Amino acid sequence: MERVRDVRGLPKAHLHLHFTGSMRPSTLLELADKYGVHLPEALKGGEPPRLRATDERGWFRFQRLYDIARSCLRSPEDIQRLVREAAEEDVRDGSGWLEIQVDPTSYAPRLGGLIPALEIILDAVRAASRDTGLGIRVLVAANRMKHPLDARTLARLAVRYADHGVIGFGLSNDERRGFARDFDRAFAIAREGGLLAAPHGGELSGPSSVRDCLDDLHASRVGHGVRAAEDPALLRRLAERGVTCEVCPASNVALGVYEKPEDVPLRTLYDAGVPMALGADDPLLFGSRLAEQYEIARAAHGFSDAELAELARQSIEGSRAPEGVRRELLAGVAAWLGEG
Repeated sequence: MERVRDVRGLPKAHLHLHFTGSMRPSTLLELADKYGVHLPEALKGGEPPRLRATDERGWFRFQRLYDIARSCLRSPEDIQRLVREAAEEDVRDGSGWLEIQVDPTSYAPRLGGLIPALEIILDAVRAASRDTGLGIRVLVAANRMKHPLDARTLARLAVRYADHGVIGFGLSNDERRGFARDFDRAFAIAREGGLLAAPHGGELSGPSSVRDCLDDLHASRVGHGVRAAEDPALLRRLAERGVTCEVCPASNVALGVYEKPEDVPLRTLYDAGVPMALGADDPLLFGSRLAEQYEIARAAHGFSDAELAELARQSIEGSRAPEGVRRELLAGVAAWLGEG
């Protein structure tokens, strides 16, 4: 009988983690107390909140909880703490590379403006990387609920900091709102500046939203992308192009996209040859971090250790980690598998 290896020891890259959503629940409680922020019961720890974001009201509730948590980040020291603790959690889960996603406009009012906010975030990333040994970079994400001109401003800012820790440009929030093509110019600016294009798609909306990411935004990675499983032709296209889907199983269930972990189409995407990078999305709200996503693949979908190692390899290959870091992590994956 094959020995079951500890997935926390499996080297991997974490490519789908949102900034505020990476916070430890205990840190949120401390910061809320520090600033006198009243937290709803859903954010006071214990069981993760019950969310159902597949309807407008449910998504609004999710966003409200997220906004309340974000309001507790008010100083450079708070930002430094959040990033350092997120890095510590990732290292504990076997991550050797983290690409954390943030919309700096959300933090600008309390941090002195858009440029100071991004610089504070990048300073925190450098410090956390130095202190923990984890490679960390930033993916700047526009909010599709805002005007496309705002996205262009963010894209230009992201390109400006491409040599200072920014590696990609994304598009987050409710993909049912607006059209991907409205943001095509922002993504063109980002791509022309050498940044990775990684918009959200294929979570709350169906396969068409993934196609829009490919056709209109020329994505080389798709945030989530699981609904592509409903379209065999789209699966073939993703596989042929080597477009990595950043799949977040616990998040999909928590938001009501699927009823239970077994329903998330991990096996469908894997068998179709679609590269995947498992991610935790928003651990603060969904209650699980990176290693637990691999445990879901094992427990709910029967992934063998060899298949889990392949998922880790795909996450590393889909990252923007330097070649030397990739080689080291891939060697670690082979060593983990060879221990059995």
